[in-house]
Amino acid sequence: MAPKPFKPALIVVDFQEDFCPPNGSLAVPNGRDISPTVNSLLHLPFPLKLATRDWHPPSHISFSPNHPDTSPFTSSITIHHPTDPSHLPYVTTLWPAHCVAGTPGAQLVPELDAARLHAVLDKGTRPDLEMYSAFYDPFRVEDTGLADRLRALAATHVFVVGLAADYCVRATALHAVQEGYVTYIVEEGTRPVSPEGWPACRRELVDGGVRMVSFDGEEVAAVRALVS
Repeated sequence: MAPKPFKPALIVVDFQEDFCPPNGSLAVPNGRDISPTVNSLLHLPFPLKLATRDWHPPSHISFSPNHPDTSPFTSSITIHHPTDPSHLPYVTTLWPAHCVAGTPGAQLVPELDAARLHAVLDKGTRPDLEMYSAFYDPFRVEDTGLADRLRALAATHVFVVGLAADYCVRATALHAVQEGYVTYIVEEGTRPVSPEGWPACRRELVDGGVRMVSFDGEEVAAVRALVS
């Protein structure tokens, strides 16, 4: 059987004002610095180029201000399935309020060449669920339709960039592997919330089947060689 034609997709995760210095409420260190790499990738002939946005209601369950006597970054909350108690709950970190739908902090950064995107997918829109992945929440209650778009393309490879490396980029890449795609994180195109914790997270990603690559590597060169 002949191999499938190479059809890579690019996913730009949550490149939003609230995740970027100097004014983001949940700014990732040096997060805005990824824009040259991300835009260079957007200029390549990917058959599908998508971005995601955290798009939270003000009452979102991950916001520390919505839970008395908690602190962002150090407090956590247990999240239960909204309708089916047979699902095991999960524990998630509480954050400062961020990326509230329709606010300036939720907008894609102006440095992003958004005109080259085919679509922007919103995630984290339910108040009662945390959703790091661009695909779906841990219970698969909220689904962005990303998996359907990749299947419609007959995608073979997924390249992931954006913010933050150790949270939403991580979750997106691991789900892409689980969905059956050869999955790359382009390292120049992401930054972690916790630089000191990134080496361990990076090892976990590699162990989970994600391939860490460079913008100057052969993986990106294969996209560059496609006829647009």
